[in-house]
Amino acid sequence: MSVVAVLMGGRSLERQVSLKSGARVQDALARLGHEAIGVDVGADLVDRLRAVEPEIAFVALHGRDGEDGTVQELLEVMGIPYTGSGVSACIRAADKVLAKHAMRDHGIPTPDFYAFNETAFKELGAAQALPAIEQRLRFPIVVKPASQGSALGIKFARTPADVPAALLAAFSYGRKVLLERHVPGRDLAVSVIEQDGAARALPIVEAVPEHQDFYDFEARYEIGRTRFHCPAVLDDAVAARANEIALEVYELLGCRGFARVDLMLESGTDELYVLEANPIPGLTETSLLPQAADAAGISFDELIGRIVGATGADG
Repeated sequence: MSVVAVLMGGRSLERQVSLKSGARVQDALARLGHEAIGVDVGADLVDRLRAVEPEIAFVALHGRDGEDGTVQELLEVMGIPYTGSGVSACIRAADKVLAKHAMRDHGIPTPDFYAFNETAFKELGAAQALPAIEQRLRFPIVVKPASQGSALGIKFARTPADVPAALLAAFSYGRKVLLERHVPGRDLAVSVIEQDGAARALPIVEAVPEHQDFYDFEARYEIGRTRFHCPAVLDDAVAARANEIALEVYELLGCRGFARVDLMLESGTDELYVLEANPIPGLTETSLLPQAADAAGISFDELIGRIVGATGADG
């Protein structure tokens, strides 16, 4: 039996999702015989960790502080081993622009994009370049914050008139925004876990939102808003290619333990494009990693046990 601190909650916009993930993890760890202590991450985190003296920290902290390397850096300073990816991988994955540049540099397909921070618009006149960007990407354009997860802040700009409002919405979530070519098609997710020291792709999940054409925050976490197909019904060659790309992204970003890679299968071309990688995917009842594990014959408790078991003592 190990003493495991389950880090959850925090101050990000994904707080409620994180609390749900953390509660499920805590229950699973208890069933596995561990002493699982839930820690709602806040200003007293260091004091609470010192009081608990955990052997391992299970990071179920989504979004800000949890997926951007912040809490991982702190855990390393404190000498506490933790689950999931390390600092550098989290930094790269959490910044969609950084991740997409890395993918493009290594020949991994990702939708064409441009990215700007607030300074570019306020002081460098980037707004005057929008017509050229819109012409190159073609409509509809996806406008999203560069560092949010769970589809938070994402807007479709179907016409040039939609772009200013979409930018305003995206900037309300962060200081850098991404304008990305919209890829119409099927929304796929490839979860990756490590088994015997090697990364393994789990069965692919397809998310099909009900009564809408976009898999947004509500569709992700409200039961009944989305139908999931796992394994997704795909041509064998397409499925193999999706798994191959996901494993390439996992390795490129330096992920560890587990992660999820989201892709679009473009209608009409069957081309695959990586949207993003998530180093701490959700573990709620509607989350995709547990669904993929279940399809592979791995129960939720076994999944959590494997994640904890893969945690190295060096953090």
